[in-house]
Amino acid sequence: MEEIVIHKSSLDEAHKRLGAEMREEHGRLLPASYGDRAEEYRAVREGGCGLIDFSSRGRIEVAGSEATQFLNGLITNDVKALAENAWMRAAFPNAQGRLVAWARVLKIANDRFLFDTESQTYERVLKTLERFTLAGDFRVTDLTDELMQLSLQGARSAQVLRETLGDDATRVEPECIFTTRWNDTALYLIRATHTAEKGFDLFVNSERAPALFDALTKAGARPVGFDALETLRIEAGIARYGVDVDETNVVLEAPLDDAVSFNKGCYIGQEIIARIHWRGHVAKKLTGLSFDGRVEIGSEDKVRIPDGKEIGRVTSATFSPKLNRTIALAIIKYDYLAPGTNVLVHSDERDFAAEVTELPFIRGSWFKEGTS
Repeated sequence: MEEIVIHKSSLDEAHKRLGAEMREEHGRLLPASYGDRAEEYRAVREGGCGLIDFSSRGRIEVAGSEATQFLNGLITNDVKALAENAWMRAAFPNAQGRLVAWARVLKIANDRFLFDTESQTYERVLKTLERFTLAGDFRVTDLTDELMQLSLQGARSAQVLRETLGDDATRVEPECIFTTRWNDTALYLIRATHTAEKGFDLFVNSERAPALFDALTKAGARPVGFDALETLRIEAGIARYGVDVDETNVVLEAPLDDAVSFNKGCYIGQEIIARIHWRGHVAKKLTGLSFDGRVEIGSEDKVRIPDGKEIGRVTSATFSPKLNRTIALAIIKYDYLAPGTNVLVHSDERDFAAEVTELPFIRGSWFKEGTS
């Protein structure tokens, strides 16, 4: 049996000091909870500010005079159109147009990019990029251990950021990168939500990350573990790779509409993705299901219409404290995606009534503010 290597983070001690329950996921420890999942949830959803350690995600730098050219042939979005100090989402498809991974691509300087991807897909993104390092001026550096990632989420996140970094930081525009120095080290900041609430992601050197974590908590941010985040991200309609979608899904079946350019030219899998797009719709897609009250369902439970025909499956489910009901993400066939469609979820020999719901379930301060 292959031994699992646990990578240490410079933030592990900070989490332990706060009494966090740590959990291993994809070879890295992450804080599952700091002792009160309900309070952590409320810090984000009820007008406060949550602080999430996303250092378990992968961060990879790509640089070189041919970086733009190579990347444009690998990912779905238009790298050539990406301005310096801006960022975008993109997917890595295979030759069949299926989803290998998705990432955020930050252009932090001319011919220098930072890829931020989920922990589940970090190694495959790294290997995909490294294949091209011998083909030209295309350099790949794994920064996952050297660069930590923190996120502020909630209506008060701008206030916490202002107290920590100053007024200029809160003025960063959507899809732009704000670069500053903090404790004599470079810090990158973007507006980003993982919860449907107002949010900011911060990228900082691992040696300075514990001090930044402490400064943000001192300014009023409450640490939030991944158990509470799971409920928040389902409410926000945000898919997880390997849970809600994976390599069996065509790129357009995932909620990645802003991650695909249909006029940039050729890339791996482009022909199939374009054909589906111009046809007008996919065969199935990730959507929401809403139940009446609390029910016990799980991933892979089958979704049917009342006449018994199977039309999809549940991928994630949770009880939403804000909505006071169980909600779920599900892959559903195209003909049944209309909001309000009545369905049944078959779980443990029982059928639970639900209706198809447009995502996100909750439109928090992010939607009110119009940030991304």
